Amino acid sequence: MASQAPRTSHEVYLLPLTDLGAPDVPGQYIYLPPPTDPAYVVRFAIEGTSSICRQGSLWVSVPAKGKEFDRNTFREFNLHPDFNRTIEIDVSIVSAGAFAFYTTFTPLPEFSTSDVPTPEPTRTPLYYIDVSPRLMLNGEHLPLDALSTFSVISKFMGTYPHDWEKHLKGIGQRGYNMVHFTPLMERGASNSPYSIRNQLAFDSECFPEGENDIVDMVSKMEKEHGLLGMTDVVWNHTSPDSPWLETHPEVGYNLETAPWLESAFELDTAIIQYSGSIKTLGLPSDLSNEQDLRQVVDGMRTHVMGKMKLWEYYVIHVERNARNITEAWATNNVSFPKDGFGDSGLGGLEGVKNWSLKQKADFLRAKGLLCGDRLGERFRRKIDSPVGAALLTVLLGRYEKAGPNADLELAQTEMSHTLDEMNLPFYREYDGDSQAIMQQVFDRVKYIRLDPNGPKVGTISEINPLVEVYFTRLPDNLTTKKHNPRSLALVNNGWVMNVDVRRDNAGASSRAYLRREVIVWSDCVKLRYGSSPKDNPFLWDLMAKYTRLMAKYFAGLRIDNCHSTPMVLAEYLLDEARKVRPNLAVFAELFTGSEEMDFVYVERLGISSLIREAMKSWSTEEMSRLVHKHGGIPIGSFEVDEVAGNTKALPKSLQVNGTPSFKEEAIRRIKRSPVHALFMDCSHDNEVPAQTRDARDTLPNGALVSMCACATGSVMGYDELYPKLVDLVHEKRLYASPYSTSNVEVRGNQAGIGGIKKLLNRLHVMMGQDGYDETHIHHEGEYVTVHRVHPKSRKGVFLIAHTAYPGYGNGNGGLSPVHLTGTKAKSLGSWRFEVDDSESVKQSVLNDKSVLKGLPSRVVELYDVGLTSNADETVITLPDAFPPGSIALFETWIPGAEHSEGLDIFTTSGAKDAFAGLTLVDLNFALYRSEPEERDSSDGADGVYTIPNYGPLRYAGLQGWWSVLRDVIKDNNLGHPICQHLRDGQWALDYIVGRLERVSKRTGYERLGRPAAWLKQRFDAIRRVPNFLLPRYFALVVKTAYGAAWDQGIRLMAENVREGQWFLQSLAMTSVQYTGFMKSASLYPQRSVPSLAAGLPHFSSDWARCWGRDIFISLRGLFLATGRYAEAREHILAFASVLKHGMIPNLLSGGKLPRYNSRDSVWFFLQNIQDYTKMVPGGLKLLQESVLRRFLPYDDTYFEYDDPRAYAESSTIEDIVQEALQRHASGMSFRESNAGGKLDEQMSSEGFNIDIKVDWQTGIIFGGSQYNCGTWMDKMGESQKAGSKGVPGTPRDGAAVEITGLLYSTLIWVTDLSRKGHYKYGGVLVDQQKITFEDWASRIKGSFERCYYVPVQERDDYKYDVNTKIVNRRGIYKDLYRSGKEYEDYQLRANFPIAMTVAPQLFTPENALQALSVADSALLGPTGMATLDPSDLNYRPYYINSEDSTDFATSKGRNYHQGPEWLWPTGYFLRALLKFDLMRRTTKEGRTESFQQITRRLAGCKKEIAQNPWAGLPELTQRNGEFCPDSNPTQAWSSGCLIDLFMDARELSVE
Repeated sequence: MASQAPRTSHEVYLLPLTDLGAPDVPGQYIYLPPPTDPAYVVRFAIEGTSSICRQGSLWVSVPAKGKEFDRNTFREFNLHPDFNRTIEIDVSIVSAGAFAFYTTFTPLPEFSTSDVPTPEPTRTPLYYIDVSPRLMLNGEHLPLDALSTFSVISKFMGTYPHDWEKHLKGIGQRGYNMVHFTPLMERGASNSPYSIRNQLAFDSECFPEGENDIVDMVSKMEKEHGLLGMTDVVWNHTSPDSPWLETHPEVGYNLETAPWLESAFELDTAIIQYSGSIKTLGLPSDLSNEQDLRQVVDGMRTHVMGKMKLWEYYVIHVERNARNITEAWATNNVSFPKDGFGDSGLGGLEGVKNWSLKQKADFLRAKGLLCGDRLGERFRRKIDSPVGAALLTVLLGRYEKAGPNADLELAQTEMSHTLDEMNLPFYREYDGDSQAIMQQVFDRVKYIRLDPNGPKVGTISEINPLVEVYFTRLPDNLTTKKHNPRSLALVNNGWVMNVDVRRDNAGASSRAYLRREVIVWSDCVKLRYGSSPKDNPFLWDLMAKYTRLMAKYFAGLRIDNCHSTPMVLAEYLLDEARKVRPNLAVFAELFTGSEEMDFVYVERLGISSLIREAMKSWSTEEMSRLVHKHGGIPIGSFEVDEVAGNTKALPKSLQVNGTPSFKEEAIRRIKRSPVHALFMDCSHDNEVPAQTRDARDTLPNGALVSMCACATGSVMGYDELYPKLVDLVHEKRLYASPYSTSNVEVRGNQAGIGGIKKLLNRLHVMMGQDGYDETHIHHEGEYVTVHRVHPKSRKGVFLIAHTAYPGYGNGNGGLSPVHLTGTKAKSLGSWRFEVDDSESVKQSVLNDKSVLKGLPSRVVELYDVGLTSNADETVITLPDAFPPGSIALFETWIPGAEHSEGLDIFTTSGAKDAFAGLTLVDLNFALYRSEPEERDSSDGADGVYTIPNYGPLRYAGLQGWWSVLRDVIKDNNLGHPICQHLRDGQWALDYIVGRLERVSKRTGYERLGRPAAWLKQRFDAIRRVPNFLLPRYFALVVKTAYGAAWDQGIRLMAENVREGQWFLQSLAMTSVQYTGFMKSASLYPQRSVPSLAAGLPHFSSDWARCWGRDIFISLRGLFLATGRYAEAREHILAFASVLKHGMIPNLLSGGKLPRYNSRDSVWFFLQNIQDYTKMVPGGLKLLQESVLRRFLPYDDTYFEYDDPRAYAESSTIEDIVQEALQRHASGMSFRESNAGGKLDEQMSSEGFNIDIKVDWQTGIIFGGSQYNCGTWMDKMGESQKAGSKGVPGTPRDGAAVEITGLLYSTLIWVTDLSRKGHYKYGGVLVDQQKITFEDWASRIKGSFERCYYVPVQERDDYKYDVNTKIVNRRGIYKDLYRSGKEYEDYQLRANFPIAMTVAPQLFTPENALQALSVADSALLGPTGMATLDPSDLNYRPYYINSEDSTDFATSKGRNYHQGPEWLWPTGYFLRALLKFDLMRRTTKEGRTESFQQITRRLAGCKKEIAQNPWAGLPELTQRNGEFCPDSNPTQAWSSGCLIDLFMDARELSVE
């Protein structure tokens, strides 16, 4: 027994890229799980000739295994173009972090027949891949969503280890698993933890042993208390007393590094001085009311703003600049601007002399202003003197020409007036800023000195200025004396309301510090980094050391004021941190005000979670919204994390002993991911519930946060019920907590909520670790209920929370009984929270100077929550006494679903085997069948399924369901009508199974029994789940079955399809869509075989199904190119059997009532026979196959199909081909059998007459008349009202260009066959003389260009058969030759590419490419080809068949082919364009460009087939791709002709 090939498991995340290299995933945010061992891979999927493949490379910063990440190092993957393939590049993910990728390529130029400049190489923007860190706690993986963090203000913890140890124990006992420490470093003079004095030294007050204490603490936290550590990193500022500021003042914004701040510094100094002189000036230094405030601010206007002459920082010094300009004029130091004086009027330079003062000023501002980019020193703005002198020269002439008596004073006066005018907007600029300064000062002083909620900072003095000081003045000492005094005043950090958070408020483009807009932190010096380490080496190096030190000891970093941190700095420092700790969790305080901007920070920095705060909620409704936002996905959600299986052979280098090895791949699509949150019930920056709500809300607020499917957090003092926010700067007391000194138990009758928090944290961690990702949130009055469940086991936790927002008192409020359908529940406990938050008690607690402690409170257990269960549901009812501040917790489960993970496995397994035995015709029934087809197969009993409030499905088979479910699953749209229908009942399950079971009992369909049994077993298994889960499980089953059926279809097709890209496979599967058994439409009158429908649903049954023309335009692509040779042969033989008049019928009618009115059908038929002989192995044998003839050979006699003469004689296919050629060579003139209204009620009597002949001078076949329409453009006028009945819309009589091309293709084919002895005929007889095929073909070739080409230049018309007066467009091939209306010959239509494709030898390559270029710009739409030149007077691009107007051109849809855009000609056009464009290409790069030009033009069709619920391409569209309601939504030839393109590309790419 042979050994089995070894297999290995492999997880893949599929990352498709768009044509221009962007990630084609929802939201473009790529968030991946933590690294695994073995590593999973990201698979970049790139269509083989998308634009980025043109000399393209993919660059990825993901490091290879064993390599360190470097943000500036990218690995290159060359993109080798391949039209028929999807390029796949696998990149293993070996570490966490934020990684980037981009592509470089040379853009595709616009198509041109002449040489065009090659575009410069370009690159896409950077796109990011964020990989979550793998946090480990005591050897166990701790997912981010299982984090329960606890914030402490480190300085209130006391001294390590004694004080700290008891608090850490209490935190661990309460079930928290990560402690967030505010900065632990040495603090500055303000004592704020965020004003760090020394970034490299731990706070000695807390940690006497320094770093050794940290080592000990971190170890004990994890091992003894189950706690990870997280700490803040503060990068944006430092304490004013940081010693290194004195040695390195360049780290800040000072007047040397930021000279634009000079005016702001002078104003700040003036305000300090004014503050010190308040009393001296007789102004109030203690403000008691707004009148005092106005008096002081008005004094500032006089004593500060007036005295410091702030306007001098804005304006030009008029006297100085006027003098300098005049001196330049006098010394002939003149510089005229490059573009002169602009629009100086009709008089040229003379016109300048008449300029107004404003025009002169505008000129100088535009051409001569220097230093106008920013503020700086006084009178920084000035005029370039030579440019000013140029203006004087034009106004007064050159100085020497003005003579020795030239008046310099007059010139200076002239210039002074101009400069005064020029200063006007600068003064207005100053006025605006000064008004802003005064308003900002007024508002700020009012807040800090009068507002009841403000700090009320006390007496105004130089030490306690009117407003906060904006600059830190470094001390004057030996160290600072070494520096320029201008470098010793450093701007303080702060924030500005309502501005772009990325703006540098101290930068040159900002005046925030001058306008006093900054809410400043006077204890924080703002740090100046520049754009890279070389801009400030000391500072970057210091902060890198600091950040690495933090990462060394802590599992997570919290970026303080991330929104104010320069992005490039944050990237650099996080890279440094991840070198120390690769699996670093990064949290950020980010207040951008925009979710879009949040994404920018998150993806570039690889932020794990953003801090979000429940205390920002102002109502129960808002709290419900926040919980919903962070709560996970809805219960019963679909499997949006789509997984597909795949088996791939490993590279030879990885094979064992030469034995092929295989890897089983689980391919996951990257799903939409929100920005992850660390949701805090209260942070150290928030006021507590006792301040902003009712203190009792502490419990429900904390419980609601704990139920969220994200990282959560709390703060010291919340569980203890501290009465107010702890002031982290001025507070001196240490923490006290009852949980730090006693064991924490889950019970009532205890102070605070720590015991209940222990239970809530335990539940939160369990749900996060196990993946309880589904949640239902309900808001009713002041109640919020949250039900969080596991998507597989269906186990859950249910919470009822009665919030306590202000204004609702103690009322129960009433919650309707809660019905948990199909669910059992068990109480975990119910509690109410009682708090004494009276003002007297609050003050008593706050006045305790010993320690920080909480308000008196207790948790009281509630025992009378009602819980009743029956077979169908559990009902929860609340007692009358369930006041605000109460919660109830329950454990829930669904009976029988304990092992529902097995149900998931069961519902998604076995499908491949169940569908493995199906044929493609079986799959037609399993996947498709439109309404008419389903009615046909059920004798009218059954149709497609109709979903209430949605409508009928497109198909009865699985595709019908999948077309709906696809978007429902992608959008997780549980509100879609199909979901409600499934919740209402199980009729859909019965329909799917019943349909397959019934048909499997019929002869020929027995193989469908296995899929029917598989579906029945799966549906029976899910019938027992609660109805709210049925949509999910139904979708799982249908998706699995659909995928198995689809994969089986692809497996049964040719190798080029199996290995082709998704678009080709989608096109190929439409052959399954159109081909099946029909009772009303076989290929034979008395034998049932599968037949090819022209389109669905309109051309699907009875006489309308099988059209000879449509079938043989489609057959090469749908059957031959997909490997469906048997079906191709059957259709060829069937139509060969009904040859009559040397033609095949356009309407087959099963051979019973064939109609012979299409002149072109037989030529597509003969082309398909040719293609069959060339494409099918042993295909030449077809020529010798014999068919029974419906009519007698070479005999036009009509008789019924059951006449004894019918099918009495036989002919070989070889004979059939010859008969078709001979009959056309001999000429034909006949009247259609059964002519009249029963055959065609629209046709006039003359239209039934068919005439065909050959012009033997040219070899071209002519036919038709102005009364009929014998080519594919066959719309007959139908409107009595418009007078168009019986008048063809497009008669196309004469010699249609595509028929000429197809004829020539057939002739050279049979010539070659005859020469090789494979075809017994050598020619045709005409008037008893033999004309060889070669002779006939040569006549056509010799005359084709002369007859059909319309030259680009009129001067060349004499070389061609052209009527110059009628030509509308040049450089094209005529649509017709010698038609009944001469102007119709010259109409540009999309038919000539057909001839180009089958008979390229007829065309001069240069002329062909020119004509294709014209068609490309004039006819090609997003998906289809316009059927008439838009410049033609007959162009009518909107087809509305129901229109019955008096418009002769459009009534009853007569314009069917007069402008609407048909899709099938697109395939021929692109085939021709590729073929002729490649002829001129001599390099690999040039050939690649040809394929890329084709790829670009397929974008619309790709989008259409991906979105079309019919899973195909439509028959036609209106103008510019607009939807056409009267079009078939899926048409055979639309798909088939594009598959032909892929076949051509496959052959041409090899050449």
